[in-house]
Amino acid sequence: MKSAFLKKVRDAIRKKHYSIKTETTYLYWITYYIRHHGLQHPSKLGTKDIRSFLDYLSLKQNVAPGTQKIALNAIVFMYKHVLLIDPGDFSDYHKATGPKKLPVVLTRDEVRLLLQQLSGPAFLCAGLMYGSGLRVMETVRLRISDIEIDRLTVRVRDGKGRKSRFTTLAPDLVEHIEHQFNYIKSQYEIDKSRDWDGVYLPNALEKKYPSAPFEWGWQYLFAAEHYSIDPRSGKKRRHHIAEQTVQRSIRQAIQKAGITKPASCHSLRHSFATHLLENGADIRTVQEQLGHSDVRTTEIYTHVLNRGGSAVRSPMTGIIS
Repeated sequence: MKSAFLKKVRDAIRKKHYSIKTETTYLYWITYYIRHHGLQHPSKLGTKDIRSFLDYLSLKQNVAPGTQKIALNAIVFMYKHVLLIDPGDFSDYHKATGPKKLPVVLTRDEVRLLLQQLSGPAFLCAGLMYGSGLRVMETVRLRISDIEIDRLTVRVRDGKGRKSRFTTLAPDLVEHIEHQFNYIKSQYEIDKSRDWDGVYLPNALEKKYPSAPFEWGWQYLFAAEHYSIDPRSGKKRRHHIAEQTVQRSIRQAIQKAGITKPASCHSLRHSFATHLLENGADIRTVQEQLGHSDVRTTEIYTHVLNRGGSAVRSPMTGIIS
C-alpha cells in the first residue's frame, strides 16, 4: 500500500480485529472519498465535505441505501479512529432510497427440488442455510466446535454486526454433518503431518492460546481443498471455502430445479424464517434465530403468516427423503 495514510487506516482496522472483507471495503470507500475531493488529506475535510460526498453517492451515483450506509460507516471510522476527529453533524445528507422489496421465499417443494440438485458440501451448506437460517458467510465460517449434535444446536460466531447467537440444527442433517466431520478429520490428520501453521483464529486468540490453531475443534467445517497464504500474517493455512463457491452452486441448482423466482442463497434464509412462522413460532423466537437486533427487521416475514406459538422445530424436517 503506497499511501502512508491508507496504511494507517489499515492498521487501525486491524487493531479493531475487523475481517479482511471489512478492511477491503473500508479502504475502498475511504480512497473513493479522498479522490472525490481532489486528493485532499481527510484532515482538511469536514462536515460539509462528508455531506456532499454522501449526497453525490445518492443523487449522482444512485447507489442503494445499504451501499451509502457502508460508505458512511467507513468515513466515520476514519475520522473517529484514525484522525481522532469528531466528524460533526451531517445528518441532513440526502439519504439514498430504493424500492422496498419483499424477500424471495421458496415453497417447501421448491426447497426440496433445489436440494435434490446438490451433493457434498454444497448440499450441506444449503441445508444449513435453510434448516438453521444462516447467511452464506456464516455457513462457510462454521468451526467443528460450533456444531452440537447432541443438543441440535449451531453456534454462529461474529455474525452480521459482529453478533454471536445459537440457532436450531435440523435432525435431518446430522448424518450429513457426521460425514463432513469424518472428511475434515482425515484432512486434518494429513495437515498435522505437514508444514502447516494451523487455522486462522479471530480477535488475536492465537496470541492468547498458541496451540488453539492446531486443535480439532477450531478447524473449519467447510475447509478448502488447498492451503493459502494469510495476507496479514504470511502464514500457510487451510482457510474455509469461498462464499462465491457456494453461491455459484446454489445458483446452478436453482436453474436445474426449474425455479423461476429470482432466488439466491439468501432466499433459503428467508424461507427458514417464513416457514418457522408457518410452523407456529412467534416473531420474537424467529428474531432470535435470525440474529436480528430489531424485531421490525423480522416482521417483514409476517406478510406470509403471523400467529402465536413458541416451539422451534426446524423447517428442514421432512425435506430430505
